[in-house]
Amino acid sequence: MKYIVLVPDGVSDHACDELNGKTPLEAASIPNMNWFSKIGRMGAANTIPDGLLPGSDVGHLSILGYDPKTCYTGRAPIEAASMGIGLKDGEVAFRMNLITEADGKLIDYSAGHISTKEAQSIVNFLKTRLDSDRVKLHPGIQYRHIAVISDPEGIEGLSAKCTPPHDIQGKAFDEYLPKGHGAEMLKKVMDEARILLRDHEVNRVRVDLKENPANMIWFWGQGVMPKIESFQKKFGKTGSLISAVDLVKGIGHLAGLEILKVPGITGYIDTNYEGKVEYGLKSLEKKDLTYIHVEATDEAGHEGNVKLKIMAIEDFDKKVVGPIREYVKSHPATRVLIMPDHSTSCKVKTHVRGSVPFVMAGEGIERAGADEFTESAAAASSVQVPQAHHLMREFLS
Repeated sequence: MKYIVLVPDGVSDHACDELNGKTPLEAASIPNMNWFSKIGRMGAANTIPDGLLPGSDVGHLSILGYDPKTCYTGRAPIEAASMGIGLKDGEVAFRMNLITEADGKLIDYSAGHISTKEAQSIVNFLKTRLDSDRVKLHPGIQYRHIAVISDPEGIEGLSAKCTPPHDIQGKAFDEYLPKGHGAEMLKKVMDEARILLRDHEVNRVRVDLKENPANMIWFWGQGVMPKIESFQKKFGKTGSLISAVDLVKGIGHLAGLEILKVPGITGYIDTNYEGKVEYGLKSLEKKDLTYIHVEATDEAGHEGNVKLKIMAIEDFDKKVVGPIREYVKSHPATRVLIMPDHSTSCKVKTHVRGSVPFVMAGEGIERAGADEFTESAAAASSVQVPQAHHLMREFLS
């Protein structure tokens, strides 16, 4: 038996006025996801346990079968793991976004989806000015980077409350700066970076091109390194994972999955969908399971761009789910799970709570079909899963 997990990040959404009360998922043309819904077990699952924020870190742990309540320590240490960054005692990893601010407002959480080449130039420049015995900056991909900060008073001294930048786009950022123990040091580093970035060459070029500059850094998602049992030890299956996002790759790394490097994947609408499918299916020649993640649907939601989200959904259905559908037809001893990690609302431009639709289909899966893969069909289903991390064991059993 082979197992395929497809994750359209943040695909579920709220009803949109511009879509006459439909969600982007309901408005999109998705014949392949609908096909799986008709032949499989369709329902709704809660990927975000009470007490945890709705994010990809928690959601992907749930999909992979790990209880976030027992193993989640923060977003940044997971991303650090994917980058090969080890954390010592007394060290805390922070996600460090490159953002755009103007007139005291956080305008863009991604600095205009800055390219990795531009971003690494900026972060490497900041390293030469800001790295110290207590602060170490690590360049990542596009706007997503890591800062490792140590505290001689212990990690409790860096327990500041930090707000995700995608939650406060368009708002004055002063009131959302870090608060609590360790906050003053974090704000000091942010202020120093802001001064250094004002006249950076990359930002001068971006302004000339009327693109959002990366003129500020933003710390959030901090934590210490988690301890996660390997997927193979937990479930007795080998697996691979494909994603353009360090956070998701970090979870795969911690779970002992093989992280496949696919050329041209970006985490945005221009990603190499076909390559993800090709590499994922190729890995099934040696692995039991492949986990294919697509970020574009989530990014469109954060932008509040309904049309772009529909395009991302339709691209995912056509270029990812479609080929998997054909694979299943020729390889009947296969199971497929399609499930987002959380909902991302175009209306509020961030992640929101609530159960998400899922479908599992294939040999040995009890049917509970629906005509469409939508939020409303999932809510109407008799299959309701209050703790999504239980689904993986059912999927593999």
